[in-house]
Amino acid sequence: MSALGPQPAVLAIALTLLAWLLLRRRARRRAALAEPFPAEWRRLLATSVPLHQRVPAELCRRLERETRELLRRVHFVGCGGLAITDEMRLVIGWQASLLTVNRSGEGFEGLYSVLVYPDEFVVEESIEDEAGVITEGSRALSGQTIETDRIVLSWCDVLASDDADGAYNVVLHEFAHYLDHAFGGARWESWHRVLEREYRALCAAVERDEETLIDPYGAEDPAEFFAVATETFLQLPRELERRHAPLYAELKRFYGLDPARW
Repeated sequence: MSALGPQPAVLAIALTLLAWLLLRRRARRRAALAEPFPAEWRRLLATSVPLHQRVPAELCRRLERETRELLRRVHFVGCGGLAITDEMRLVIGWQASLLTVNRSGEGFEGLYSVLVYPDEFVVEESIEDEAGVITEGSRALSGQTIETDRIVLSWCDVLASDDADGAYNVVLHEFAHYLDHAFGGARWESWHRVLEREYRALCAAVERDEETLIDPYGAEDPAEFFAVATETFLQLPRELERRHAPLYAELKRFYGLDPARW
């Protein structure tokens, strides 16, 4: 028998096994998504996430499926001595899923883990100025998106998002950063034109020390502008539509959501 003889048979067995594993995984996913969304989870969301009160019932039903899928795939890791609870996973996962519910979950496929600290966490960083001088230092953060596989959050700041009167929401902020990384920006010419114009307008308003609807932190750079604009879009949608109609329209198209109508 030739040394190459058994290879086709071995390959066929391997492919059959792989197909069986994929079918089994899909069956498990369908079974998990078919299970009723726990009533206790709905009560937790109703009391812990103000946004939950505004989302229409039909969208909420689809959000429950997206949330279950995200929680099934993504690992939640407690850091700094924090023990992860179902409430933490649910509060974070539901708000994150809101950003992709009308994109059929598109965007978080590569997300592997969410790391949660009890409070602000310190990161070491190097900053290079225009002259090429590099300054080493550390900074306390409430959230951070690391490339396209990890997001880091402060649980204290997640809770502060729930209590905030304005647009502040660290979950929406960091998961918007993730989508920005994943898509490399939107694909439409109008998107880039509107965001550039709105970003420059915010920078000018901050320079003049004016009060702004969009968090002045968005003037740091276009990526931060997109993240804080996303927070405002979902937290203060009517105000954003009234004062920044073109920006609202582009975010509505990007996320497939119209929160000003909720």
